Amino acid sequence: MQQLIECVPNFSEGNDLNIIKQITDEIEKTGNVKLLNVDPGKATNRTVVTFVGEPKAVVEAAFMAIKKAGELIDMGRHKGEHPRMGATDVCPLIPIANISMEETAIYSQQLAKKVGDELKIPVYLYEAAQPNKERNNLSVIRAGEYEGFFKKIKLPEWKPDFGPAEFDAKRGATVIGARDFLVAYNVNLNTTSVRRANAIAFDVREAGRAKKINNKAVMDENGTPVMIPGSLKCVKAIGWFIDEYGIAQVSMNLTNINTTPVHIAFDEVCKKADARGIRATGSELVGLIPLKAMLDAGKYFLRKQKRSTGVSEKELIRIAIKSMGLDELAPFKPEERIVEYMLASKADSKLINMNLSDFADETASESPAPGGGSISAYVGALGASLAAMVANLSSHKKGWDEGWEEFSDWAEKGEACKSDLIKLVDADTKAFNRIITAFALPKVSSEEKAARAKAVQDATKFAIEIPYKVMQTAFASMETIKAMAQIGNPNSVSDAGVAALCARSAVMGAFMNVRINAKDYEDKKFVKNIIIKGKEIEDKTMAAEKEILEIVNAKIGV
Repeated sequence: MQQLIECVPNFSEGNDLNIIKQITDEIEKTGNVKLLNVDPGKATNRTVVTFVGEPKAVVEAAFMAIKKAGELIDMGRHKGEHPRMGATDVCPLIPIANISMEETAIYSQQLAKKVGDELKIPVYLYEAAQPNKERNNLSVIRAGEYEGFFKKIKLPEWKPDFGPAEFDAKRGATVIGARDFLVAYNVNLNTTSVRRANAIAFDVREAGRAKKINNKAVMDENGTPVMIPGSLKCVKAIGWFIDEYGIAQVSMNLTNINTTPVHIAFDEVCKKADARGIRATGSELVGLIPLKAMLDAGKYFLRKQKRSTGVSEKELIRIAIKSMGLDELAPFKPEERIVEYMLASKADSKLINMNLSDFADETASESPAPGGGSISAYVGALGASLAAMVANLSSHKKGWDEGWEEFSDWAEKGEACKSDLIKLVDADTKAFNRIITAFALPKVSSEEKAARAKAVQDATKFAIEIPYKVMQTAFASMETIKAMAQIGNPNSVSDAGVAALCARSAVMGAFMNVRINAKDYEDKKFVKNIIIKGKEIEDKTMAAEKEILEIVNAKIGV
């Protein structure tokens, strides 16, 4: 399994697009990395860059970008709203796939050492890469910012982890580390007051604010200020004014979106702002966000409206964007802001991105793919879609408000089956193409023959497993279909009937593909087992279809 690390360096330049382009060019020159996002901010005079790739390649790309930023950016002239201490202010590595935080921390330490040794830039480690927990917090490291580091770096306790203990007037210092996925998120306010924006930030951020009596800070027995915690865990926040937009913002770093998701942060800022006579008018995402965070947000706001959450991925994202005003300051394009969409290969969704007419034409062409397996998956997807439709109609039916949540749950189940089956449309064609590719491998030497034979068998097994997955998923949709025939909107009972026919066709068609591919697979024990299981699914599907059609026909009554 390929290991993937994300890197999100923040460069202290947000206005000169030529400088930004030269830095990102260095990233793109490196093989095995993909530049996902470049997000310059004029008021902050800072650009957040996001790229992903194999660990060693990410380290090399980050090093080259840090080197170029040091050549082009003069910190002695830098002005901006955001706290900063260097040309490359901070450079975190984030584990994305098949790699642990501990491994990622080691790579970040390697990058820090390389920057310190070869570029002679003072480097501090932070978060998971920093063994000294007294100096692993970014805000603590950066305290005093660029202007204060001439003195700070001379203190024994602030000796850099790598590089010289001499502050570089042009390039500043850099912080490199490893951390969990962080979402940089700003909420827009209908005020220009930084003081009020800060007050809201203190209300919500985990650190809160210092406790005061008679305008004097209260200290504990150790002489440390006593803090009143804010309302949100794993949130760092400050207030600032953005001249570019003429508004103040609450600027947040959500360090664990499982603990405090984006939608909860937005709603809490809205609540605290309202208590101070201020409105949150929208919000701004800096960099990228995981797909799940957007889907969870969409569902959250639909539930608040007592609306069904069993709608398409596209609709959930649209609801999230509109509910949080993510498009208030600039267009929000999901394909450019969601991590999974940026990483997706167009080749893996060629068929499902076609319109209906083009898909039919492609199927009818002389090419053997897409064939029966892909069509079975698509027919199953249509059946699951009909089931979700009946559930959504029932959830929103006038007079059925009390039961909307039950129908919402059924709609979610139908939508999940539909989504999986849609992906299997292209997966089945991909499986067929793998077999063709395997047969095209050279077979001159004995080693080539052995490699080719193994590739053919591996591809054949994959071509069995994909339609079997179609069978499992289409059969799973029968549960929702039956429920909708029984309790759904009676005006749509015929749609539940058609859904059952589609699911049955998908299962039977996919089983034909399992069987025809299984005859060429040499592991007969595997073949026998999957045929037995496939026949069991087929029999259960036929029985379910019969039961559903009896319910449907009884309700139609004609």
